[in-house]
Amino acid sequence: MNKNGYLLLALFFSVFNVIGQSWCSNQPGNNNWPLANKQSVVSIVVDEHEAATVLKAASLLQSDFQKVTGQTPAIIHSADGAKNNLIIIGTAGRSAILQQLEQAKAINLGKIKNRWEAYQLQSIRQPANGQRRALVIAGSDRRGTAYGVFSLSAQLGVSPWYWWADVPVIQQPAVYLKNDLHVIDSPRVKYRGIFINDEAPALSGWTREKNGGFNSKLYTKVFELILRLKGNYIWPAMWGNAFYDDDSLNIRAANEYGIVIGTSHHEPLMRAHDEWRRYGKGKWNYDSNAVRLQQFWKEGMQRATNEKIVTVGMRGDGDEPMSRETATALLERIVKDQRAIIENVTGKPAAATPQLWALYKEVQDYYDKGMRVPDDVTLLLCDDNWGNIRRLPRPGDPPRAGGYGIYYHFDYVGDPRNYKWLNTNSIPRVWEQMHLAWEHRVRNIWIVNVGDIKPMEYPISFFLDYAWNPDATDAGQLSTWSTQWCAQQFGKTHAGEIAAIMQQYTKFNSRRKPELLNENTYSLDNYEEAKRVTEEWRTLANRAKAIEQKLNP
Repeated sequence: MNKNGYLLLALFFSVFNVIGQSWCSNQPGNNNWPLANKQSVVSIVVDEHEAATVLKAASLLQSDFQKVTGQTPAIIHSADGAKNNLIIIGTAGRSAILQQLEQAKAINLGKIKNRWEAYQLQSIRQPANGQRRALVIAGSDRRGTAYGVFSLSAQLGVSPWYWWADVPVIQQPAVYLKNDLHVIDSPRVKYRGIFINDEAPALSGWTREKNGGFNSKLYTKVFELILRLKGNYIWPAMWGNAFYDDDSLNIRAANEYGIVIGTSHHEPLMRAHDEWRRYGKGKWNYDSNAVRLQQFWKEGMQRATNEKIVTVGMRGDGDEPMSRETATALLERIVKDQRAIIENVTGKPAAATPQLWALYKEVQDYYDKGMRVPDDVTLLLCDDNWGNIRRLPRPGDPPRAGGYGIYYHFDYVGDPRNYKWLNTNSIPRVWEQMHLAWEHRVRNIWIVNVGDIKPMEYPISFFLDYAWNPDATDAGQLSTWSTQWCAQQFGKTHAGEIAAIMQQYTKFNSRRKPELLNENTYSLDNYEEAKRVTEEWRTLANRAKAIEQKLNP
């Protein structure tokens, strides 16, 4: 094997040691068994009556094995007669295969049943006649099962960013799994997601050229990314776009991938704001146009038959404040009428449909002046658009049935100044703010404005990883997390140096957003300051160029 071949092997198997424990090896041993080698590759067993999300995850795992090993596992619907080792994928209470294994006492799913998005991976012996080994991936629900599948994919060496950021998948001749593997996990924050926003002209222009717009072809890739990152929630692109109206297959894609759909803080009852421009009649004013607004919202609820969180409340047209004369009594009436629409459309109490009220900008002032919404509505607290959380529940506040959430920003367009295009988000800063949210029991919704998705891969990964389990990463482990993330994308050899560059880059960028730089930012009279800052950037750029020369193409 030449030098590059050994470098590729080192890169691949370093991935087994990142973002969590190591389950896999490329070498046979007394404590492992083959998922794939020169003689065979596992078969993937999944009940044909499983949820579409589980079937999609199984299909993507099949593709991941092909990328890594060059072999394509068969997907079968019964273990009977299979000659290879197996990966058995199923959802507790739905999979007949799992039920059989439980009855035979080969597995015990008691620790994941009836939990939100929990999963269990367990290596077992003789799951069916003639089989020596099986990996059982079981979930408490459709997404839990998918998360278990994609946790294996990450161990195989497939980065969640393999498509969006072209992270290479290094082929291997063999992959072995631990005999005694037994992993149980579940998220700590219930809804964890991203908001595609401020997406024009970069993402919008690109997806028009490549996909024909913000359609199901694009969203299947977005949804896959979210699932691989163990998220479950999205506010879709809304600058001139409308998720439900632009492509009728978008809702089908959301259902297939199990992604919860919401709308932004100023788009009530599942209607994109641009739809009011397309179909609305009269003013966006509840005092003068309530009947038409109610019909507009009702149609939005009737159409959104998928899993969702419904935004309630109202802001002014185009994400502007409502008039100075707006009274909290009017806003409370709007929410009451919206909940009546929800009940009318669903035929269930409003509390049966997850809802949020975003205390964004001036809306927090309404809350501070005494406006309230029903207890089952999640209060979505917000930052100041610049990464500083404005309000948190006080320690003595009574618990709410709907709990609390956070709407955070990695990108912002609005008054007084914009910042976008570049990643200016320092991981320690994100940790500090979201740790405060976690400690104050803000645990129902975490959603972050990510702009065009690229180039926010690094902070998106951290935000969703931290939301999965905030207790797993304390302040002293942030450099370790960054190094592990860089190892997953670039290999272990240079991961420490790349992580240091990433940390410095975001630190320098967040001193002053690039859009806010001008001739007065750093002193030219006291030239040492401008000279020092320029030299820091030049040194960092040279470090990045030096690493680039060392990386395999």
